Amino acid sequence: MAEAALCTVWGTPVHGREKNALEVYNESMQYWGRLQEEGKIEGFDVAVLNPTGGDVTGFLLARGTAAQIDSVRRSEEYQRLLNRALLMIDHLRVADAFVDEGLAQLMSSYMNEVEKLG
Repeated sequence: MAEAALCTVWGTPVHGREKNALEVYNESMQYWGRLQEEGKIEGFDVAVLNPTGGDVTGFLLARGTAAQIDSVRRSEEYQRLLNRALLMIDHLRVADAFVDEGLAQLMSSYMNEVEKLG
């Protein structure tokens, strides 16, 4: 069961690179789909947001074990794809996340610390 995730958040395409950004988006969807088929991640979700006037226009959350997510992050293929996206998208951010079992463990640890402090 998933315990970790990789959250990628993006903004609008760099002006003049919209077509290239769409190509990188499609390449990314194929990449994450292949990783899921190969069992290298448990799955992923993608959302594109309605315009809000902010910097965020969408995000992808890839789920797996901590070992799976760490392996993906360190892979040459992921780094290449991330570098391509950095050249096409404004406000690109990537963060590790806790989900499912990992989130339950994190919140349990947090509650223990809160109780210790009174």
